[in-house]
Amino acid sequence: MLTTEELRFFKRCGYLIKRQVMDPKLMARARERLWDDEPPPSLQRDDPRTWVGPLPESDHSTDSANRRSEYRWNYRRIGTEPWIVRMLATDPAIFAMAEQMLGAGELQPPERIRGIYCTLPFGDRPRPPIGCHCDAHPFHLGVVGYIDDVGPDSGAFGVWPGSHRLFYHTFRTGYQRDPTDAHEAAQERVDWASPVDCHGKAGDIVFWHHRLGHMAGHNYSSRIRQAVLYDYCKRDLETYQDEPPCADMWQHWSAGLRAVEL
Repeated sequence: MLTTEELRFFKRCGYLIKRQVMDPKLMARARERLWDDEPPPSLQRDDPRTWVGPLPESDHSTDSANRRSEYRWNYRRIGTEPWIVRMLATDPAIFAMAEQMLGAGELQPPERIRGIYCTLPFGDRPRPPIGCHCDAHPFHLGVVGYIDDVGPDSGAFGVWPGSHRLFYHTFRTGYQRDPTDAHEAAQERVDWASPVDCHGKAGDIVFWHHRLGHMAGHNYSSRIRQAVLYDYCKRDLETYQDEPPCADMWQHWSAGLRAVEL
């Protein structure tokens, strides 16, 4: 379970890293499956030299279940299989921590995760600009898990600590993607800072608040960044997702989390 200090860190910074949580056997299975079902033809599993992006145009795919382009490979077809949902979203330890933050018995039962999201090595590509964004769909609590090691500067989840507290009130509703006129100025202010590179080992996870500024990190390693993602939602989200932001941005979270002082 999360400690009071961990809950305080999450409220203050908008994210929290937990180490070595996911099941190693299920992670190994996920890594195997990634290469078993229509990987980009130019990538050879046993030859890391072929992993460096960008993918040739002949490898690009707009299939939403297995989207591929440039430096991205999002394998979503696997997302509904019970064992991979168990690996991340319904893992007893991970689910218990999510309930601790959002309320016991109040979460929508997870039926699928987003899939396995890969970032290919950038090779000698000049470093692109760094900038954050907030996700467009309604949810409460995101979780990113690494199914393989992700070192520094290797495409890890990047976050702007504390930006959730600024961005929360720059949207017209609490959960939809509908920015106010104040949002652009807030984003410019946040982008001046450098993100935290949430690198880690296989099995590490990152919880994050739905209004946290974040980005997919740039991958200057020799490995493919492999991550799984899920978005926790409370059962009653649809009843208030279109309402204006609450005066207390933690109103829809657990009583235990609300009670923690910053």
